[in-house]
Amino acid sequence: MAGHSQFKNIMHRKGAQDAKRAKQFAKILREITVAARSGLPDPASNPRLRAAVTAAREANMPKDNVERAIKKASGAAGGEDYVEVRYEGYGPAGVAIIVEGLTDNRNRTAGEVRAAFSKHGGSLGESNSVSFMFQRLGVVTYRVDAASEDEMLEAAIEAGADNAVLTEEGHEITCEMENFFAVRDALESRFGEPQSAKLDWRPENSVSLDEEKARTVLKLIDVLEDNDDVQAVYANFDLPDDVAQALAA
Repeated sequence: MAGHSQFKNIMHRKGAQDAKRAKQFAKILREITVAARSGLPDPASNPRLRAAVTAAREANMPKDNVERAIKKASGAAGGEDYVEVRYEGYGPAGVAIIVEGLTDNRNRTAGEVRAAFSKHGGSLGESNSVSFMFQRLGVVTYRVDAASEDEMLEAAIEAGADNAVLTEEGHEITCEMENFFAVRDALESRFGEPQSAKLDWRPENSVSLDEEKARTVLKLIDVLEDNDDVQAVYANFDLPDDVAQALAA
């Protein structure tokens, strides 16, 4: 079980799902705001906004919430002015961690992220101190019933993707960052709107953790993901099946 993206299999074991859902909505709305202000307030003409709206739909966010956020962001003035930030560092057991965020106060966010690393056995590094250990990829996903495995692979390669794999969770198509929008648009024209479409950090190599080390790493990640300014956390650890089962118990 690789330790990238949102660590869904582990996170599902937690309680207080309503609070987490509200926090997830807030982060998606923040991304919608930034996306709408970075281009046209029309998802059809703004790839980043379209991806944010897709994420909102996947999270079952009410349509009215999305429309209000776009309308507010496209207003003449007012509202928060968010900037994109990225932090890199090492967690317990030498696990490399990338933190992406949107903030209206760089100093506050940097201080909170640094404190989280320090408190939980990690250390915040300089820019690009760990990103060289990851690949920046475009990732598009579709549900299992969107197409056959062969059909999706053929369409993905034709669109310029590097690979397409079918798992129990669905089709996952990966491509170079530069080809992301072209691949996503080509697949969307053939199979409809994807389940998700985003840029992702994928580790080149992973650190295998035992249960004790996994708990300390996951605690740090929990704290980082709980920060309102943090949009996503990526790490290069791997959990053996027995460790994942123990943590989910």
